[in-house]
Amino acid sequence: MADAQALIGTLGRFSERTILLIGESILDRYLKGSATGICREAPVPVVGLNTIIDAPGGAANTARNMSRLGGQVRFVSVVGADHFGLALKQLLRDQGIDTRWLVTDPKRRTLVKQRLRCDDQLVARFDDGDTDVLSEEKARQVAAALHKAAPGCDGMVVSDYDLGLMAPAVLEALRDLCAQGLPVLVDSKRLERYHDIHPWVVKPNFGEVLKLLGVSAAPSDRARFVEAAQGELFRITGAESLIVTLDRDGAVLCGPQGPYRTAGRSVPAAFAAGAGDTFVSALALALFSGAPMTVAMDLAAAAADLILDHDGTTACGRDVLERELAGQGKYLRDATQIEEAVGRHRARHRRLVFTNGCFDILHRGHITYLERAKALGDVLIVGLNGDASVTRLKGLDRPMNTLADRIAVVAALGCVDHVVSFDDDTAHAPIRLIRPDIFVKGGDYAAKTLPEVDLVEELGGRVRLLEYIDNRSTSGLIERIRGAARTG
Repeated sequence: MADAQALIGTLGRFSERTILLIGESILDRYLKGSATGICREAPVPVVGLNTIIDAPGGAANTARNMSRLGGQVRFVSVVGADHFGLALKQLLRDQGIDTRWLVTDPKRRTLVKQRLRCDDQLVARFDDGDTDVLSEEKARQVAAALHKAAPGCDGMVVSDYDLGLMAPAVLEALRDLCAQGLPVLVDSKRLERYHDIHPWVVKPNFGEVLKLLGVSAAPSDRARFVEAAQGELFRITGAESLIVTLDRDGAVLCGPQGPYRTAGRSVPAAFAAGAGDTFVSALALALFSGAPMTVAMDLAAAAADLILDHDGTTACGRDVLERELAGQGKYLRDATQIEEAVGRHRARHRRLVFTNGCFDILHRGHITYLERAKALGDVLIVGLNGDASVTRLKGLDRPMNTLADRIAVVAALGCVDHVVSFDDDTAHAPIRLIRPDIFVKGGDYAAKTLPEVDLVEELGGRVRLLEYIDNRSTSGLIERIRGAARTG
């Protein structure tokens, strides 16, 4: 993963960027209630509605994410003159998004997806709205809106859900703007129709890749499959670079700056709604801010990861992302924060891995150890001894780095999900709060010598000892530094 300062520096430039965005607007409506009985007409629950929540969906959610991340967005789309269209426009205005480039079509029903949830269970989704290709008249209006909105923009994003917006006149306008030098990132269910535009970047998900290649069976190693097929994918899309999102397996980059891969995590589908929109928004803002593709991908992955703890269509805020990148978002300061975070993960049936230590001077052995620990479960929580505790355990000349510095460094690692600290000489306090499924220590320990083992097993967890990496220790590193200083 890129250095935290590089990511934060790129994020700081988002406010200087103006993005031209075109795509289908969708109103996401969530109908929430509780079961009040069983219907007489059929064996289905009777749901008593108590909450209705509207949110921008589709490309409108991409616009919202760009705005929340600090960028300026000029959004070109089509809505109907109906109630849903008016509601969607107002939602965008409430997010500070200028709606002057939205074309209203009185003959077109606004796209809307209504989800019915009963006691936190998704019962049904109702899709409505017109998906036929735009009329020639409305297509010309959209093309004109694109040309009017383009001056002063740093780049263009196409968010194409293949729901009728990309009429021939609209595609021709996109070609004109690209020919004029405006870089374009395309996220589309029909990437092949952008071949002649020669996009700078295309971002399909893995299902769209299979469709492009005419393949039905998904291979077990999806990243390797994409890398092997990249030549054909470049031929089909005409793109310079290809970024494929692989949900729980992260994302993979093919092209001049590749290969490169980000990490991912598995969540229920209900919590992944809009994650792709968030990824594209952060990716585009970072790329159009001049960041290398690897940095842009890490930033996009971090933004998308943040919304995976939220149910429904959600946007990532710049301040939240900045805190996360600085490590503050990973640091759980007190028992309340620990219990809330653990509760969220437990609700999603994630396996919690916990390890602890001083981590005074982070070296290769630490990183390898933490990466192996993370591979044992879904969430890795690292407990750090407080400064006074380190002194008692290691001597008066330790720690070399304060707790605040150690938190920032450990939290910057991509394999670490949360960091906690404790002042005692053992990790009993955080273990009681976290109740880890797996407690991990390095192989230089014997299980019978670890004071935490009995408590972990009493709480239902397992203990794993990882192989110790020879000649990798903080004490040894400090001794070598001091020896070099004496002889120097």
